[in-house]
Amino acid sequence: MAAGLIISAPASGAGKTTLTLALARAYRDRGLRVQCFKSGPDYIDPGFHAAATGRASVNIDSWAMDREMIARLVSRGADADIVLAEGSMGLFDGVAVRGVLGTGATADIAEMMDWPVLLVIDVSGQAQTAAAIVTGLRNFRKGVRLAGVVLNRVGSARHKDLVRGAMTDAGIVVFGALPRHAQISLPSRHLGLVPAEEQAEVGGLIAESARVVTEHVDLDAVLQSASAWSPPSTPCSLKITPPGQRIALARDAAFSFFYPHMLEAWRAAGAEISTFSPLADEGPDANADICWLPGGYPELHAGRISANMRFRAALRAFAETRPVHGECGGYMVLGTALTDAEGARHEMVNLLGLETSFAKRRLHLGYRIAELAAPMLRHPASARLRGHEFHYSTIVAQPDAPLAIVRDAAGAIVAETGSRRGQATGTFFHLIAEDR
Repeated sequence: MAAGLIISAPASGAGKTTLTLALARAYRDRGLRVQCFKSGPDYIDPGFHAAATGRASVNIDSWAMDREMIARLVSRGADADIVLAEGSMGLFDGVAVRGVLGTGATADIAEMMDWPVLLVIDVSGQAQTAAAIVTGLRNFRKGVRLAGVVLNRVGSARHKDLVRGAMTDAGIVVFGALPRHAQISLPSRHLGLVPAEEQAEVGGLIAESARVVTEHVDLDAVLQSASAWSPPSTPCSLKITPPGQRIALARDAAFSFFYPHMLEAWRAAGAEISTFSPLADEGPDANADICWLPGGYPELHAGRISANMRFRAALRAFAETRPVHGECGGYMVLGTALTDAEGARHEMVNLLGLETSFAKRRLHLGYRIAELAAPMLRHPASARLRGHEFHYSTIVAQPDAPLAIVRDAAGAIVAETGSRRGQATGTFFHLIAEDR
């Protein structure tokens, strides 16, 4: 039987990912089987979880997923000694309108799974007030249990004593305190952390994080605070339709954003997946019956993608007879041109009329519901797909027929409708689940 724990915070930037990775590696170093999950729509953190634990991590999401799907995903933790689920944003932060099960808040998963919450608190710039904040979080919602806190960015021994004393007076367990000068941060860029597969030194960074946390946090007490938990004995299927039987999937530093549960669902449904690298000037497998370009960082590699004529020609030839789909960055590459941060315009594959610019940056972020205007990759017209959009690129032109009517979580229509032309389709949102 596994023990489960949610790692959360009052806000983003408090140190959730670093603490999760450090605890995961520290427990693994003790010989424990550690299973991580990510609450919410983040396609980068699961890669770091896998690097820390040696086990694949997946997203679980109360807005996009139903209870059966979440049960199926968390069943991978059945043989673990400890389950660590990393939250997103602040503990109770979600959208205003409920989705399938909830608002997407970390607290939804904590209550649903009955996993107590370990809060990491950035106490820089405050002392006793930190205890008031934690007390408010502890009492805010029935059904969400607080295990205790780890203090982060503590300035001095006196600072630590002031905060710890106030926490103790409020009946809050303090598992440890991490000093402000500890160098355990991970490199980041405009869409979050630099992906784990791009960092040759990621193992060393996680190991150093584990060393610091082992020195300053009571690992035994944290482990004992976790709640005993057993997943369903007969989990259901993931209920995600694979886009084809033989799928050619672009995978490299420009095309790395893909939810792990999607690949799992495709393979569980019998699909075969082959990968290729556009950055290496490779084309899709000629034996595939559909090609999928996921999101990533094409804006950082636009010149190279534009110069890779073999890739561009192979993809255009593929699209003459078989479907090609792009998500976010993949959608941008299927278009006519991409303008990079320096203002240089680069020709793309030209399967769609979309033109985008990273020089004109504006944040696009949030859950999306798409109602298809035409059939797409085994999905019939009017099918409803749930996903998430997160990018800074702006649309210069989007002349093709819209792929879908796309709404945000509150039901408001958004301009990023996606496009369709011939065998090519694309969206700015990343697919998470299907409405059933």
